[in-house]
Amino acid sequence: MLPEQIIIEPLITEKAVGARVLSCYVFKVRPEATKISVAMAIEKLFKVKVKAVNTVKVRPKRKIVGKSIGQTSQWKKAYVTLEPGQKIEELEV
Repeated sequence: MLPEQIIIEPLITEKAVGARVLSCYVFKVRPEATKISVAMAIEKLFKVKVKAVNTVKVRPKRKIVGKSIGQTSQWKKAYVTLEPGQKIEELEV
C-alpha cells in the first residue's frame, strides 16, 4: 500500500492541536494499517523521524434521526510521536 493511501487526513481537534506541543500528531488512517506502516508513511511523506505510534479503533456510534436508526462508520486513529525537536511544518497553524 502506498503512503498516500495509508494516511487519510490529519485530525484537527482541540485535543489533537494541544498535543502538538509534545510533538504528537493525530491522523485518520486506513483500518487495515499497522503501526509500522503508519510510521513509514509519515516518515516518507513529511520527512521526519517517528519515535512511536499508537493506534485506536474508533467504534461506531448509534444515531437516531426521526424514525430512522443507524450508526456512524468505524475508523482508525493514529497518534504519531516524533523525535524531540521535529515538527511537521505543513500541519502547524
